[in-house]
Amino acid sequence: MVVAGCTKCIKYMLFFFNFIFWLAGGVILGVALWLRHDSKTSNLLILQFEGQQAPSTFYISVYILIAVGAVMMLVGFLGCYGAIQESQCLLGTFFFFLVILFACEVAAAMWGFMNRDTISKELINFYDSAYIKAVDVSGTPSKDAAIKVLEVFHTTLDCCGKGDDTALFKQVVGTLCPRKSPDDFLKSQSCHDKLIELFSEKLYLIGLAALVVAVIMIFEMIFTMVLCCGIRNSPGVY
Repeated sequence: MVVAGCTKCIKYMLFFFNFIFWLAGGVILGVALWLRHDSKTSNLLILQFEGQQAPSTFYISVYILIAVGAVMMLVGFLGCYGAIQESQCLLGTFFFFLVILFACEVAAAMWGFMNRDTISKELINFYDSAYIKAVDVSGTPSKDAAIKVLEVFHTTLDCCGKGDDTALFKQVVGTLCPRKSPDDFLKSQSCHDKLIELFSEKLYLIGLAALVVAVIMIFEMIFTMVLCCGIRNSPGVY
């Protein structure tokens, strides 16, 4: 133990923040795995219609979260060990990885902000393409497949239609929304609104987690620099 006084206090504060960082990495990893396997999103994103897979842009952010959570746990452990051992080498390596993580998080946040409406819009377009085929009176070969796709949307999201439904849709609503009576259909929320609500909630959760982690990382970078300077200037370190 070569540090003393305020620097020693910084050492234990850095250990505490790294422990919180390690826990946060575990929480983010758990949340990301839940988002990946959540029944609502999984049921929708595995759908296929006319050879087209449902848009999976949402999973890009989830996979990024999984990677970030795993790296955070590794880096958090490295920071804890480096702080306790008062190792400038370990702390320097920790600081390097922390800066990279912070830069990646900023880049991911910018990508998420620029594409915040893309995910729901892509799925709405996918829903609408099946909707058009499902209400087609000419009986196209893909009509049955379209009806099955809409049934998954309606059952998973507890919705029916897209809010501005035509008289033609209302005639076949019993087939497309078998769980809803005519009265229920009038009260039901449109699938467009449900899709926007579903992914807005999940992206908000991702954004909140990223903000908390960013604040922790800023404090850790400051404490790491202070502790490294303290170790370098302590008696017995040459």
